[in-house]
Amino acid sequence: MRIAVGSDHRGYLLKEKVAALLTSAGHEVINAGTMGPDSVDYPDYATIVAKQVSEGITERGILVCGTGIGMAITANKFPGVRAASCTDEVSAEISRRHNNLNVLCLAGDMLSIRQAERIVNIWLSTEFEGGRHERRIEKIHQIEKDFSSPR
Repeated sequence: MRIAVGSDHRGYLLKEKVAALLTSAGHEVINAGTMGPDSVDYPDYATIVAKQVSEGITERGILVCGTGIGMAITANKFPGVRAASCTDEVSAEISRRHNNLNVLCLAGDMLSIRQAERIVNIWLSTEFEGGRHERRIEKIHQIEKDFSSPR
């Protein structure tokens, strides 16, 4: 799978560990930065990753900031992107099964490397259930279309 990863300064170290995990699992990783611990603005990196997912350049994205919340807010501005901050294994699994989450946001300040690895592995291995959930995803797409059209 082709996966874009990005972070701000607070998520930099965890992002690098996650990128290494993805690479070792055989995924193609696009590292959108940041490339160091100097202070940066999370919307800049969320935009790069979300745009790649939205345009189909990558299949999924992973973003890391202090809480994952700011990254998710930014990423969800892009059509077709479904992003959420997942802080445990259950939310990672349900986000895939029910919401077909394509951008995973992680909390660099709150997760250990081991916790993040478990969350990422579950998120990557869980399939979307479809069915009644597909109908709901289609409603989200319709909302995106309705609000992106000129009125």
